[in-house]
Amino acid sequence: MPVPIPRQRAIPAAEGGQAHAAPHHDPGALTLLVIEDDPAGSLSVPALLDSAGNPIRVRTARNLTEAERLLTDDVHCILLDLALTDPNALGGPDADDDELVALRHVLRLAPRHAVLALTANGDAERGAEAVRVGAQDYLFRDELDGRLLSRTVRYAVERKRADAAQRQLAESRLRAQENARLERGLLPTPLLEGSPLRFAARYRPGRSRALLGGDFYDTVRTPDGSVHVMIGDVCGHGPDEAALGVELRIAWRALTFAGLCGDELLSTLQKVLEHERADDEIFATLCTVDIAPDGRRAGLCLAGHPAPLIAREGRLAELLPYEDGGPALGLLPRARWPRRQVELGGRWSLMLYTDGLIEGRVGEGKERLGQEGMVEMVRRQLAAGLRGDELLEAAVNEARELNGGDLTDDVAVLLLDRTPSGG
Repeated sequence: MPVPIPRQRAIPAAEGGQAHAAPHHDPGALTLLVIEDDPAGSLSVPALLDSAGNPIRVRTARNLTEAERLLTDDVHCILLDLALTDPNALGGPDADDDELVALRHVLRLAPRHAVLALTANGDAERGAEAVRVGAQDYLFRDELDGRLLSRTVRYAVERKRADAAQRQLAESRLRAQENARLERGLLPTPLLEGSPLRFAARYRPGRSRALLGGDFYDTVRTPDGSVHVMIGDVCGHGPDEAALGVELRIAWRALTFAGLCGDELLSTLQKVLEHERADDEIFATLCTVDIAPDGRRAGLCLAGHPAPLIAREGRLAELLPYEDGGPALGLLPRARWPRRQVELGGRWSLMLYTDGLIEGRVGEGKERLGQEGMVEMVRRQLAAGLRGDELLEAAVNEARELNGGDLTDDVAVLLLDRTPSGG
C-alpha cells in the first residue's frame, strides 16, 4: 500500500558536523534519497524491501541544497523527480533551458551514487535521455509500486557498483600499460654495431607487476672497437631505486663514450649517485668490463659486486679471479677502484649477474645458492649444450625452482659470447 513520503528535516544530517546515519540503523541496509518539490505532496513511495527482505530506508529533500546536506555516506541510491525546479541551486533562471539540469547537477554532486530518474507518465523519451546523461534507470511517476521500485533500486545500486568496479579495472589496466611502456623505454638498447660479440640478457624485477627494478646494465662499442659492458645493483627494490639505476646507467654510457674507464669512471659515477640518491644510506654495486678490440683480453673493475663468470673453450666455467675490488659506490667518499687486466682467450662466454641470482635459497633450509652453486649450475647447463638466451633463461629458471618460487630480489644476467668466426 503506497504511503506518503515522510517529510524529514535536513537538520539532523548536519547537526554536530555529523554526516552519517543514526547509529541505530543497520549499516548493511539500503538507503534511498528522494528529491522532489511537489507542494501538494502527492508523490507517495510504497514500502520498499531489499533482496533480504529488510526495509529500504527513505529520506526526502525538497531541493538540491537540502539534498546535499542529506547525501551522507550511507545513501546508496537517489530518486530524482525530473520536474524539480530549484533555480537558486541550479544556477539561476537560465537553467530552465535544460530540462535535465537538475539531473546533471545531481550527477555532479553524487558521482559515486546510483541515480534513478522519475518522469511523467508516458514520457519515455525524457526518461531515455536521462539514462543517456548518466542515470541508471528511469521510472514513471504514476506507476510506482513497491515491487518495481524495490527491484529498480537494488538493480541500480548493483549496476553502479559494477560500473565503478569495471572503470577501476580499466583504469588500472591503462596505468599498468602506461607503466609497462615507460619501463620498457627505460631498459637499454645495446650498442654493438660492428662488433663480432653476441649479446644476451635476462631481467626480472623483484617488485610485483613491475618491469624495472634497482638492477641496471648496459653494453656499448666505442669508436676504437672496444666493447664495454656494465651491470649494477642499487640497494632496495622500489621505484626510486629503479629510477636511480636508470640515471646511473645513462651516466655510465655517456662517460664511456667520453673515454672514461676504470677508477676515473667509477669515481664520477659515485658523484652522480651522491647527488641523485634520496638518502645518504643508499649505495650501488657495480661491475664494469672493457674488452679490447681483438676480444682476447679485458679490463675488470668491481665496486662491491660479485665477479663475472667466464667459460673458455676446453675449460670448465669459473669466476674471474679478483681479490682487490673497491667498495660499493656511495659508501666511502674518496674510494678507489683498481682496474685488473684479465686474459679471455680465443673463444669464450662471459656472464655478468646481480646478486639476486645467487642469493636465492636452495630447498627449504637457509642455505643459499651462492657463487659456487651458480658456477656448478652453469657448468651443467653448458655441458647440456645450452648457449646464449637459452643458457640465461635456464639459469634464472633453475635458480627460481631451487628457491621454491619467485626470487625476491631483482635479477639481471648478461652474456657476451666470442665465437671462432669472430676471432
